This record gives sequence, structure tokens and C-alpha cells, in this order.
Amino acid sequence: MVSKIFQSLLIFLIMATNTFLRGENPSNQTTADHLQPPVQLTAEQDHQRLMDLLNIKELRPWVNGLDPNATNLPNYDESKANPYPNLPDPLVLKDGRRVTTPEMWWKERRPEIIEDFDREIYGRVPENIPPVNWVVTAIEPQTVGGISVITKYLVGHVDNSSYPLVNVDIQLTLSTPANATQPVPVIMELSFGNGIPYESTTYQTEPIWQEQVLAKGWGYAILIPTSIQADNGEGLTQGIIGLCNKGQPRKVDDWGALRAWAWGASRALDYFKNDQSVDAKRVGIEGLSRYGKAAIVAMAYDERFAIGFIGSSGEGGLKLHRRNFGEIVENLAGSGEYHWMAGNFLKYAGPLTWDDLPVDAHELLALCAPRPVFISVGSEQVEGGWVDAKGMFMAGVGAGPVYRLLGKKDLGTTEFPPQGTALIEGEIAFRQHSGGHTTGPNWPTFLSYAERYFSNQNNIE
Repeated sequence: MVSKIFQSLLIFLIMATNTFLRGENPSNQTTADHLQPPVQLTAEQDHQRLMDLLNIKELRPWVNGLDPNATNLPNYDESKANPYPNLPDPLVLKDGRRVTTPEMWWKERRPEIIEDFDREIYGRVPENIPPVNWVVTAIEPQTVGGISVITKYLVGHVDNSSYPLVNVDIQLTLSTPANATQPVPVIMELSFGNGIPYESTTYQTEPIWQEQVLAKGWGYAILIPTSIQADNGEGLTQGIIGLCNKGQPRKVDDWGALRAWAWGASRALDYFKNDQSVDAKRVGIEGLSRYGKAAIVAMAYDERFAIGFIGSSGEGGLKLHRRNFGEIVENLAGSGEYHWMAGNFLKYAGPLTWDDLPVDAHELLALCAPRPVFISVGSEQVEGGWVDAKGMFMAGVGAGPVYRLLGKKDLGTTEFPPQGTALIEGEIAFRQHSGGHTTGPNWPTFLSYAERYFSNQNNIE
């Protein structure tokens, strides 16, 4: 009898300890019984709900880049690509004054731009987000490309005591050289799952990117964005967005998935600051496609990221919204991708126009200044024109004045370069490789570029 009582007590203590480590409230189950479950809407239902809130009767049609026989084909004619050629000036305040000093940029203009992105593009992050408790679930010695590494498997549990019906456990792995004698720089990839980037390997001629990073003596990390927030509209009452909203649908200026994924990347950086194997002042972020969008958003909003490697981010990333080439605003505003953005973004697919947007992608890049950003894109013949290589290059040009104001170098040209040309002399870098929808062929160039900033003589402060 005594032993059974002891066993029961021991089990209780173990469960309570695990609960404490995960940051949970032991009374959550009781509390959850009195809570309303998350609202369940399809993406189409939630999309229509936002349109109703915004009094939008109809959106302009999106373009179909997958079916060559479709009637709503995207434009790939450069002569028709710039219907709104005048971009918002990143160095003119809303009251018309010109920004002439770094102090004006930091104290006046930059906050204006952030407010516009928060309200109209990516959405606002809630003020009181629950804390994240990181737990190392396993440590595993591995060999990658002949180099011994130590890989840590981590879970970042978001405190859900305020709404136990939604659980968020952020998945992260960190791999550092086993023979490192001091903290090392780390490149973190936003990954499509299982540590495998969503990219074609047809043009893979170099060692995999992890091997290339390790060859520099650096470490790498892999973050799974969908463990933070689902990549669909149905999931907006779940994940970190749903947890903060206690299972209710979003307001029109609430954050979308891109901003949520970026928030999760920042929480990984919080962990790195407390891991003695990582030099947290030298952490870069890399992503491709939709995660290229999330990577540049993370870089723009969190000044602690030292460098960005932004792959084929396209519309919603570093492609100019005012460009009519490949994917357009109407695609992001449709029910298949709207969850990436704030609800207010729908307005610019009807009744407002792209030219009514208060900001554009060049200003997203400008928010990264003075830190280095490498813009990567594939061949138009192989990857296709959907992501609009030139539109991303033009965003790089448009951000140049802010970098120069802060004493840094821009792209060095306003002319779109031939494929394979590496523009890497300044803090804005660009290269269009000959492959497809991948960052693969640009990894060697990016790592050489990053080494300039990560060398012991040039630490980024």
C-alpha cells in the first residue's frame, strides 16, 4: 500500500516537473474546461470574413503562373512591367521633410515605415506575447561532410497557460563543430521540414550547404516555421496567432504567418544568446521562396540578425509590389496566400491600387540597413519569371540611399546585371545564378561574402 502511494507520488512529481519545464500551468486542464474552443473556419470563409470587415465587395483577379493555357496569365513583358514607376521615397518623412542625417532616419523615418508595414502589410505583433521556454531534448554527435559536429535538438514551448487549448512547440536544431574552442557564427535556415530545404537539387554541384558552412568553421541551425504557425488560412485560430487571440479570428491589422515565422526566428535567436557554443552577434538567416519572404521580414524587424541570405522571395518579399511581372499583389490577397499578410493588405487588390500602398519592398530592405543582405535568385529560363528577379534587384537599388546615408555601400549600379554577375562589394548584394528555385548555386558566393563580416577582424556589432 505504501509502495503504491509512493509510486503515485513519484509519477505526480515527474509530471509536475515536466509541466514546469514546459512552462505550463498545472491547472490548465481544469481551466481549459471553461474556455471556448478555437473558431473553425475554412480559408475561404475567413477570407470572406476579412473582406466583409473591410467592406470589400470584390477583389481584382489573380494571375495563374502554373497553367500555360489559362486566360489569366502573368505578364512577362518588361515593357508593361512598371505601371507605377514612382516608388515611395524612403528618405522623405510623411510631413514632407527630407531625411538628411542618420539620427533622423533612426528616430523619425524608420518608425514611420515600420508602422506602415505593421498596419497595412505584415500585421502587428501583439504586445503581450507569452514567453518561450527552450528545452534541449537530445544531443547527438554527428559527422557531416567528414566534420564532427554536435547537434542539439530543441523545443521552444510557448507558455499557453492563458489559453491551454492551443499548444505551440517550436522545432529547432543547432549543429556546431565538435572541435570548436570558442563560440562560432551560425547560419539559420527556415526549412520546409526534416532539415531539407525546398529546392531543386538538379543544379547541385557543390557540397550541401551545411558542409559549406562547417568548412568555414561555423555552425548551422534549422528552424521549422510551420511549428510556429501553419501555412494556411484554416490554421489562423491555431499556432502562435491563434494562441495570442485565444482561438478567435484575426482583426484586420493582426499579424499574418510571415510575421509570425519571423517572430519565431527571433525567439531562436533568444536561445542562441544563452548557448555558449554560438556567437550570437554573428547569426545569419536564410530562406527560400515563402521562407525567403519570412527571412527578410525577420531581418528587417530584428536588428540582432547580422546578415541575411534571401532566396527568390518574390511578391511579399523583396519583389516590388508596384511591379507587374510574375506574381502580383492580387495573388497574395487571394484565399490561398492571404494568411501570410495582414487583413488590411486585401484592400490593395480592390478597391485600392498597388500605387496606394504606403510602402514598398525597397523600404523593407531599407529597414535592414546598415546590415548586409544578399539577394539571391535563379535563372529566368530555369526558375521562371514568377519571382521577378529584376523586381527584387530594383528593390535593392531603391534601398541604396538609406544604406549610403548610414555610411554603407549600395549595389554599385542601377543596371540589371547579366546572369552570374556577383554584386558583392556593398552591404546590399545580388546574384542571379543559372539554376532553378533554389539558393544552392549561390551558397559559395554568399559564404565568401559573409566571411567578410564574420571574420574576427570585422565582427558585426
